[in-house]
Amino acid sequence: MGKYFGTDGFRGTANENLTADHAYRVGRFLGWYYKKIKEQNGDASAPRIIIGKDTRRSSYMFEYSLVGGLTASGADAYLLHVTTTPSVAYISRVDGFDCGIMISASHNPYYDNGIKLINGNGEKMEDDVIALIEDYLDGKLNAFGQAWDEIPFAKGGEIGRSVDYVSGRNRYIGYLISLGMYSFRGKKIGLDCANGAAWNIAKAVFDALGAETYVINAQPDGTNINNNAGSTHIDVLQKFVVENKLDAGFAYDGDADRCLCVDEKGNVITGDHILYIYGRYMKERGKLINNTVVATVMSNFGLFRAFDEIGIDYAKTAVGDKYVYEYMKEHGCTLGGEQSGHIIFSKYASTGDGILTSLKMMQVMMSREKPLSELAAPFKVYPQVLENVRVKDKKEAQNDPEVQAAVKEVSDALGDTGRILVRESGTEPVIRVMVEAENEDICRTHVERICDIIKKNGHTV
Repeated sequence: MGKYFGTDGFRGTANENLTADHAYRVGRFLGWYYKKIKEQNGDASAPRIIIGKDTRRSSYMFEYSLVGGLTASGADAYLLHVTTTPSVAYISRVDGFDCGIMISASHNPYYDNGIKLINGNGEKMEDDVIALIEDYLDGKLNAFGQAWDEIPFAKGGEIGRSVDYVSGRNRYIGYLISLGMYSFRGKKIGLDCANGAAWNIAKAVFDALGAETYVINAQPDGTNINNNAGSTHIDVLQKFVVENKLDAGFAYDGDADRCLCVDEKGNVITGDHILYIYGRYMKERGKLINNTVVATVMSNFGLFRAFDEIGIDYAKTAVGDKYVYEYMKEHGCTLGGEQSGHIIFSKYASTGDGILTSLKMMQVMMSREKPLSELAAPFKVYPQVLENVRVKDKKEAQNDPEVQAAVKEVSDALGDTGRILVRESGTEPVIRVMVEAENEDICRTHVERICDIIKKNGHTV
């Protein structure tokens, strides 16, 4: 990961470690960079860059700052306004934009925000471009064969403009509706929009497909995004589904690139359940290319046991939908995702898409004429205990010979009845110790053993 941009963009607390000036300078770089690329290809036209934002109060500030930077460098900024991350990826790809920008901090509270960059193929921005942006922010840019103390401003008729592009968001809504293979008529469906980007999109899609749609947390005020709402507070939707006797419920996060589900009994259907349900559905229809589903190392052990039982192969990547997508693209896989509900259906989208995920779950329900609870039943979730240990040096703690020996002993003891995972946090001075086994007591015993060794050997802060 870079100095500013992690696996999911440049994220921070608004106007503390992510400021309006940062956004302006990101815009300045992108407008200039894509103008240079076009000039090298003999194209004198202005770069076209699409921008979307979620419902945080600071998103407007960052939007205007980005527009100022883009247009000052000679690019045209097209505004989708409040929309989802996957809609920006979709429009970037199908409408031939040079790149896309999404202003969002996903599931974080309203006072955080972020800048996510998407290339012209609708994928997360290439690492080499991210590295150049970070160099520019640090005042040490070297690009196109020379060092730049500062990049030039556009002048005269080359100064960019902003364009209202709400039609792009509407076209994305139409695309989602077009993917509905079945009428949802007669189904009572709950949607938790997290007071975020899905608030004015998800209901329109489900209504168009005939569902009797019940919506909660779709009154954004700039400060209530993800506040006791959405996929990070799934208990709210669980209660709503049961009280209103709904057939299913779908909860999104702030920028709607992830989705968790609730079955008709009020049980949570995680991203792992979704991978199992749709992976099995694809295999049964002969559509699961390479017979492989891509998950991460944090997916539940029960998912892999369930796949073994029905003959589906799987790959495990590092945590982050970026790594899931990279593996899928390299190996030609069509389904992958994370336990958190970041699910990628590569035939239809180049990024996780929460609303698309809910449509795909509805498709399986309608096709198989079964409720979500029955579709998920064969997947048995293994108990999991996760402990975060704050340490002085992550690598030193994880590479401690006594820690490694104990991890091996636990792994051998669990055999094929569970697993242990010890990994470094990507963003904090923390070692995560996780054990999954047949019961919680076994998990806790093994986790406490590893954590005690880390503490005893002096690695903790």
